[in-house]
Amino acid sequence: MSSTTCVVVWVSCGSKLENITTTTHQKSVVKCSNNNNDKIRFTSISSAAVAAASVPSRSSEEKVYEVVLKQAALVREQRKRRTIEIDDDFMTNLHLLNAAYDRCGQVCAEYAKTFFLGTQLMTEERRKAIWAIYVWCRRTDELVDGPNASHITPTALDRWEQRLNDVFQGRPYDMFDAALSHTVSNYPVDIQPFKDMIEGMRMDLRKSRYNNFDELYLYCYYVAGTVGLMSVPVMGIAPDSKSSTETIYNAALALGIANQLTNILRDVGEDARRGRIYLPQDELAQAGLSEEDIFNGKVTDKWRNFMKGQIKRARIFFDEAEKGVSELNSASRWPVWASLLLYRQILDSIEANDYNNFTKRAYVGQAKKLFSLPAAYAKAFLGPPKLTKMIMR
Repeated sequence: MSSTTCVVVWVSCGSKLENITTTTHQKSVVKCSNNNNDKIRFTSISSAAVAAASVPSRSSEEKVYEVVLKQAALVREQRKRRTIEIDDDFMTNLHLLNAAYDRCGQVCAEYAKTFFLGTQLMTEERRKAIWAIYVWCRRTDELVDGPNASHITPTALDRWEQRLNDVFQGRPYDMFDAALSHTVSNYPVDIQPFKDMIEGMRMDLRKSRYNNFDELYLYCYYVAGTVGLMSVPVMGIAPDSKSSTETIYNAALALGIANQLTNILRDVGEDARRGRIYLPQDELAQAGLSEEDIFNGKVTDKWRNFMKGQIKRARIFFDEAEKGVSELNSASRWPVWASLLLYRQILDSIEANDYNNFTKRAYVGQAKKLFSLPAAYAKAFLGPPKLTKMIMR
């Protein structure tokens, strides 16, 4: 699976996962297309749970936004403390609980160094909670993309989902679960995005082609957009924010979609060698391209033109995401801006490689990463408008 390697709003799980062993609206929706004249369009939708939303006439964006509305409602209701009876020794022993969070931090530091650095500006409570969410996402992704992926079955994912239910009920299985269980008892974090991420893992077991962008959008939501919805309640919204809660959640969702689309474009060759194509089949056909062209891995003018449209779409989602970052709690903005700026540069790298994502892996060099950190810091604490004024002086 082409899964996110850095953290989206905002955390994410890595695309190449080293082993962390596990036992097994009425509002607006971003819609993008490849037409050069297209801009972001917004569509009104009706209410229904995404898990039950299977009406063909409704788009994936519409279904997903129902989850956005639910998460936003939880925050508005300020459910900061939910009553959960936690019966595990981890939860009643402060030393063990702190050790669990510390271990989550170690995993985050090892696999998401830039994001981990950014979390150091957050309050201790929020920082630890974000680490716990990060580790759960990473372990979940590892089920289908890690060293034991070939042994994973739908039944194993069902067991993992039951384990998730236990975690939300205060019955953790291990120290990582204990940290997450404590986190969800302290923040208005809903279980649905976690379940949806597991559904994305199920999709990876049974699906290797996507007929159109509507199908691909749903996949991107499942494996990456969900992380933004998990994390916003922990990140916190700025007290002086004038944006609606739904708008901020929609921006978090957009960043997850943007990061996942970027991963897909970066990993075309790698995925093709595994027999997977995470590109809209109808758009490939419209560009005069076939699966054989993908497997042959030859960069042609048709491929370049196709990639230009795909990159443009990803950038539109990044633009939408930027609108929400500055509305987060000030202490939480730095890691999110760092993630966003670094991931946008992967798209630049694909272009610099002349759109050869068959044999060349686009990446951001260490020098650019280091430069991005102060740039992200400036955006986080000055804000894009103030920063622009300072630069122009």
